[in-house]
Amino acid sequence: MATIEFITREDLESFKQELFAELRRPSFRPPKQEQQKEWLKSYEVRKLLGISANTLKSLRDNGTLPSTKVGGLIYYAYEDIRKLMEPKK
Repeated sequence: MATIEFITREDLESFKQELFAELRRPSFRPPKQEQQKEWLKSYEVRKLLGISANTLKSLRDNGTLPSTKVGGLIYYAYEDIRKLMEPKK
């Protein structure tokens, strides 16, 4: 049978004090915001746009989305993807 544990005000106060002490510690660094990469691989573009591999190939083939091939990998500039997602005026 499961045991039930209660959290008291004193428990919460103690936790708060420990948390603030940890945050004030000089070596504590909050995680940095991940910067957007300049070039994305095909799988990243498909995930970002929510499209299939065939749709991405069509966008590449008809010139809607420029790409660069390096070795066997195809890369897309984030700026081009951003422009593609902007509403047309």
